[in-house]
Amino acid sequence: MTYTFLPLTQRQAEQITYDWQYEGDFSFYDMPNDPEDLAEFLDPDQRTEHYYAVMDSTQLIGFFVFEPGQGSLELALGMRPDLTGQGNGTAFLESGLAFAIQKYQPQQIELAVAAFNERAIRLYTKSGFEPVERFQQETNGGSYEFVKMRLHTEIMK
Repeated sequence: MTYTFLPLTQRQAEQITYDWQYEGDFSFYDMPNDPEDLAEFLDPDQRTEHYYAVMDSTQLIGFFVFEPGQGSLELALGMRPDLTGQGNGTAFLESGLAFAIQKYQPQQIELAVAAFNERAIRLYTKSGFEPVERFQQETNGGSYEFVKMRLHTEIMK
């Protein structure tokens, strides 16, 4: 499948916020659960040019956030709930990684994933990410364990 990356519009940010609801433990990722992330996501001035909608030929599939740093890139992403758990993750992630490497040319890419999300951790590991740290983070009204993962982009070239 071919994905197109376009700047995230206000309409798309609102669609993701209000229409996307994950099931079970994955409801942790529902945008309204984290007021700080929600405020940033919905405010075009805070959202910046690093927020991208991912489209297939006709519809919104997901989003990526790329935060460049000194030689590195921090990555956040989300896929539309009805598309998760169906084998779509690898193509979605690798498309985002290819876009990020081409646009930002980082030496490494990092992301943080909730430690309970074993499905995502398997996907990231399969795509070359390695766990580098575990940490607690205050979010969604509590303190949760996260895994920081890193990909060295020279293995992608």
